[in-house]
Amino acid sequence: MDQLAEFLGIETSSLNRTVASIVLIAVLLVLRWGVLRWFRANVDDTEAQYRATKLSNYTTTVVIGISLLFIWIDALDSLTTYLGLVSAGIAIALGDLLKNMAAWGFIITRHPFRIGDRVEVGGLKGDVIDIRLFRFTVMEVGNWVEADESTGRMVHVPNGVVFTDTVANYTEGFSHIWDELPVLVTFESDWEKAEQLLREAITDSVPDVEAVAGERLRATAAEYRITIGALTPTVYLSVEESGVILTARYLVEALQRRNINARLWRAILERYAAEPTVAFAYPTVRTYLEGPINVSGPPLE
Repeated sequence: MDQLAEFLGIETSSLNRTVASIVLIAVLLVLRWGVLRWFRANVDDTEAQYRATKLSNYTTTVVIGISLLFIWIDALDSLTTYLGLVSAGIAIALGDLLKNMAAWGFIITRHPFRIGDRVEVGGLKGDVIDIRLFRFTVMEVGNWVEADESTGRMVHVPNGVVFTDTVANYTEGFSHIWDELPVLVTFESDWEKAEQLLREAITDSVPDVEAVAGERLRATAAEYRITIGALTPTVYLSVEESGVILTARYLVEALQRRNINARLWRAILERYAAEPTVAFAYPTVRTYLEGPINVSGPPLE
């Protein structure tokens, strides 16, 4: 070993530490590979496999980091001195990375969102599909695609945004959201009949989630100060320039919003088409004339 160190032009102690570091990393990586291979061969649950992979990554990284510190730092005093010398430089040069690491710790301990949650952060909406040390990944929904359908893009977001931007979680705790569907009918329509038909459409098209949603909401209220109100669907009435607007309000699973919306519209169109006293309103221009109207021109033959 001394001859090799002399040949390489380094101290023997440094060479010994380098070799020990390489052997340590190799052993831990092989051990991790073996554990994951055994786990995947005996567990069919893909979610469990994913979590095992993430846990093994974190554990291996921490063990390697601590072990290398013991190999390369002779004593605690040396470690303290070393950290004191480089901490200022690291804080400046790697400020964003450190913020992302701190945010990762916040994410895995405080759980503003988890894998599978639908979130909106910094104007980006999507389903969380991965969380890593420096960033998390979402499958984007919305954007140029109507409603809450996937665009097919995976967007990688730095973890630090959870400290600087508002994070909206659609599915945390209470996995239902309120959705509203406005229907505009003409002033000449029988709005009471239109309201009755709209309520029937809601009953037939929107799943009854009141019991499940109420139970989840009460469980969430144990952690957050949430006031539990009425969860039954309702219809609100108001007037606009073009007609009478009926707004259906109902609870729906966050990931099923567009499907339920399309199903409800189909039921509304079928019912209104079969009712002659109800007509949809749309922007129109009406002209009212008073008094006699003189029309000049050649006589009609």
